[in-house]
Amino acid sequence: MASNFFIIFAVLSITGVVDSFVKLECDETSVGQHGQQSLLMCVIKPEQNDGIVNIRVVTWRKIGDEEPLLFFHNKPNFVPGYKFAESSWDESNMNVSLLITSTKVADEGDYMCEVVTDSGDDHRTTKLKVKARYRQPTISLVTETNTPNAHSALICTSEGGYPKGELRWFDENKVEWTASSQLEVKKMDGGLFQLSSTLPLLPLSTFLRYTCIVFNSSGIKEDETSFEMPQQYKKDPEAPKNSIPPSNVIAPVVVIGSLIVGLLLALLIYRRRSQTEARRPSTTPLVGQWREVRRNQGDIEEGDTQDAE
Repeated sequence: MASNFFIIFAVLSITGVVDSFVKLECDETSVGQHGQQSLLMCVIKPEQNDGIVNIRVVTWRKIGDEEPLLFFHNKPNFVPGYKFAESSWDESNMNVSLLITSTKVADEGDYMCEVVTDSGDDHRTTKLKVKARYRQPTISLVTETNTPNAHSALICTSEGGYPKGELRWFDENKVEWTASSQLEVKKMDGGLFQLSSTLPLLPLSTFLRYTCIVFNSSGIKEDETSFEMPQQYKKDPEAPKNSIPPSNVIAPVVVIGSLIVGLLLALLIYRRRSQTEARRPSTTPLVGQWREVRRNQGDIEEGDTQDAE
């Protein structure tokens, strides 16, 4: 089909008019979503007053490929998956845009559209960029890591995107930890990318929650996933999984400590009372002395009475 096209195009160019009264206008760049339809827009603009143009040849090809994707001369011929944008297209339709029915990564590149009419010919190039959205990230916790001093690691994975994107890490305080992670990029079947980022977790610097965000090649956020650390990591990042929860240990310790403090206070009060009683003088000798003085005063008073008589 390619050889026939070049022969027909050469003949029509030689036998056609010298001055061209048509202009082909195409979008400079188009963006197509992977798996969806993409449109490469090209329209013929007649420059004659009456604007009546009959199209003889139209060809679309990807630059670098020998075979055209679409070729029209009397009837259209095209590769499956490529066709005129307007299903009812004919020789009088100035819209010669190319429709890609299911966009693939391999469709990305530069294209050329060439037209030959009874009023002249023209050709233009246009570029197609392909994009694919990354899926929502998934996060898993692993206890084996090659990073020194790391007790475990979080692995975030997102795939199905194009072009190459980026995974970034944040803790619950929105502090970024991407610089501490390692990103691995793999190409999947069909040219899409798989992103995998490993974040080592170090003792005394493990947070309660981590968020992994996937960004596309333009730095625009596409999706995110958060991960809550298991209970044992929230208290002691190096505690084994079957360790006793700290709350089950703290309660008995508080009760025992309260009993010990109470006993110590009771013992201290008892000792102080004992020391006070030991230092206090006895009142028994004072009572005896007072009785002896009273007895002596009575004897004196009797003797004075007898002497007076």
